[in-house]
Amino acid sequence: MRVAVIGAGVIGLSTAQSIYEQYHSIVSPLTIEVYADCFTPLTTSDGAAGFWQPYLYDKGNIQETKWNKETFDYLLSCLSSPESVKMGIFLQSGYNLFSELAPEPSFKDIVLGFRHLTKRELEMFPGYSYGWFNTALMVEGKAYLPWLMDWLQKRGVKFYQRKIKSFKELAETGPDVIINCTGVRSGELQPDPELKPGRGQIVKVDAPWLKHWIMTHNFTTGVYNSPYIIPGSRLVTVGGVFQLGNWSEANNSIDHKKIWDDACKLEPSLKHARIVEDWAGLRPVRSKVRLEREIIQAGPTAIQVIHNYGHGGFGLTIHRGCAQEAARLFGQIVEQKGRGSKARL
Repeated sequence: MRVAVIGAGVIGLSTAQSIYEQYHSIVSPLTIEVYADCFTPLTTSDGAAGFWQPYLYDKGNIQETKWNKETFDYLLSCLSSPESVKMGIFLQSGYNLFSELAPEPSFKDIVLGFRHLTKRELEMFPGYSYGWFNTALMVEGKAYLPWLMDWLQKRGVKFYQRKIKSFKELAETGPDVIINCTGVRSGELQPDPELKPGRGQIVKVDAPWLKHWIMTHNFTTGVYNSPYIIPGSRLVTVGGVFQLGNWSEANNSIDHKKIWDDACKLEPSLKHARIVEDWAGLRPVRSKVRLEREIIQAGPTAIQVIHNYGHGGFGLTIHRGCAQEAARLFGQIVEQKGRGSKARL
């Protein structure tokens, strides 16, 4: 059985991994191919800070909270392996700050040691009157994506650098299943009026004295539009902006100034940090993740497609839960085709 995955960000690579893990011993032969116009270190997943935290509230979308939890639990289990350092996974504690009272987040029982900030802690952050402290995980794309690619290559997964312009173009090469993990570019393969870019810009700096992440929240300006500081293994990521509908991947000097000035107010010691790089990327924003099967007519043939995109600014946070669900959908197709139990094609 031949599976073609489009997209080599964290969603595409982890979906290929979950399908291999669950089916390589059941479906024989199982050929997995990954097609993408760009690979690590040039994907959106590479630029992200890699901090495990979804949006504060799931707005009733408990399915996504479940996938977030599955991802957190999976990454936490990886910490007991020496591989965790190669994977870019480590624990990190920090603060979520508000200037007003806020309901507790949907993820409070997923992270470790969630608690409300004390008066003394809040005194460290002038202008903020409320907040939480917890320990979460980092999964840095710049380490995790090369690790995933290496994992897949060792198991015979093939990679092709090629821009796929239509499902039909790929279907004509004969795969049994196409997995669409093209993020913000999914609209080019199939119109999706719900999908929009949420442009982000960050500044990466050398500030090794910073050990805790600080996320501020402003319910007026919205998600990611207030300062955040996220220390990584080598550099500290400073943000942020969230510009819905802006397709520009170029760094903007006005955004840079605002991000930097606001972050230095939050953490004055940043004024002594060395700026290493600016980076801009497009979050694939949707009201909810699109994770479903569809049969698409591609010329004379009908092709099975599994869509897995629209993860907004939390692709690394939700990737494993979504990959496992995509693999479950793949299993339905395997059953329908009656090609399980070592069936020979």
